[in-house]
Amino acid sequence: MTGRLYGVGLGPGDPELVTVKTARLIGEADVVAYHAARHGRSIARSIALPYMRDGQVEELLLYPLTTETTDHPGGYQGALDDFYADCAERLAAHLDAGRTVVVLAEGDPLFYGSYMHLHKRLAHRYPTEVVPGVTSVSAASAVLGRPLVERDEVLTVLPGTLPAPVLAERLRDTDSAAVLKLGRTFGKVRDALAEAGRLDDAWYVERATMGAERVAPLKDVDPAGVPYFSLALLASPAERTFVPERPAAEGRGEVVVVGLGPAGRPWLTPEAQEALAAATDLVGYGPYVDRVAPNPRQRRHRTDNRVEAERARHALELARDGARVAVVSSGDPGVFAMASAVLEAAADFPGVPVRVVPGLTAAQAVAARAGAPLGHDYCVLSLSDLLKPWEVVADRLSAAARADLVLAIYNPASRSRTWQLGAARDLLLEHRTPDTPVVIGRDVGGPEESVTVTTLGELDPGQVDMRCLLIVGSSTTRVNGGVVYTPRSYP
Repeated sequence: MTGRLYGVGLGPGDPELVTVKTARLIGEADVVAYHAARHGRSIARSIALPYMRDGQVEELLLYPLTTETTDHPGGYQGALDDFYADCAERLAAHLDAGRTVVVLAEGDPLFYGSYMHLHKRLAHRYPTEVVPGVTSVSAASAVLGRPLVERDEVLTVLPGTLPAPVLAERLRDTDSAAVLKLGRTFGKVRDALAEAGRLDDAWYVERATMGAERVAPLKDVDPAGVPYFSLALLASPAERTFVPERPAAEGRGEVVVVGLGPAGRPWLTPEAQEALAAATDLVGYGPYVDRVAPNPRQRRHRTDNRVEAERARHALELARDGARVAVVSSGDPGVFAMASAVLEAAADFPGVPVRVVPGLTAAQAVAARAGAPLGHDYCVLSLSDLLKPWEVVADRLSAAARADLVLAIYNPASRSRTWQLGAARDLLLEHRTPDTPVVIGRDVGGPEESVTVTTLGELDPGQVDMRCLLIVGSSTTRVNGGVVYTPRSYP
């Protein structure tokens, strides 16, 4: 009795996209075999791991080389041929002993996969079955949200290793295309798309359905960071019909002013996510618009930071013509942000509905990182004197300090505003002791997050920039083991 060989497709990376049949066969197998580069880490094994069981024999098939040179007498191909022959004999030993062998293959086993080299050496000798899997091309189309082909259109799948003139010719002559095996070939593929006149329509998809998934217009991608597990996609020429048309009748659109929170999707409320998902147009300061994941059916209107009134009117004009517009703001849109600008401009657009969706504020985020410094009455104040005179800022600082309120200070400094924080510190010291706790939160929730606890007397304005928010404690604010809090009871 000989064993049975299965080549099973694991799909593009998400373990939930493994087929029911593949999952069953993995769990039933006596031997599970998988390929890996010389570092020994196998993506295929990581996908299949939820379906494996204790006691199974694992056969690691370690490539002798990937892109390196070799002194093998047969060259690169000769080294690989010997490798596949050796792997086939290792698996044949298990099959001769009557064991069931499952060979794991990312994507589909017979679509640019390593399994096919074992299949050609073993399928005529042992009972064999191939179980198909979701390909990377299908996954890329799915995560991008764009159809590949329809009706009589032609889809061409190309390896990026082809010569540039061949790539350009085939990209020019097809309706839709997927170019695989990017990595080091990315620059050549990008040039071929440009030569074929297709670069503006090309999308880049990296590690589709996996945790590190990335989608972007291909022309905007830095070649230095492109891995092997990525592809270029030209979707169906008819995909433009996938973008919902604006309602024809005026007055059917709306403007929703959405708070994105201080940074990152975990701090985005479900209501905000729903508003962003329903929008046909996104309007906002460029870096805030960039925080919303690209959606091919949405139009994105990025503007400079100092054109709030123009931005608000543009959003209302789009909504008047039938668009569902999301105006995005960092933090909460009603706190030094776009909600007031939109509502002020809305007086000139009767009949256009405006909604405000709140977000987690920067003050709340910094306070949570520090402890609970906003546990009692507090004041929120912007130190910017661009829209109000410094005399007003100074009066309000002094009033809040006299009232013994905790202060959350927005816009403490910028490249053009360098002296205001020092002046504010001096004003506060007229009413607060030098040992008053101060929290400096910078880029909270972002990649450069830092939270510093100091005192009002030791506050160094040079440590503070526009990405910071300050919390200045009251007379009751305490620091205990680095945790800052203001008791709810007052003496």
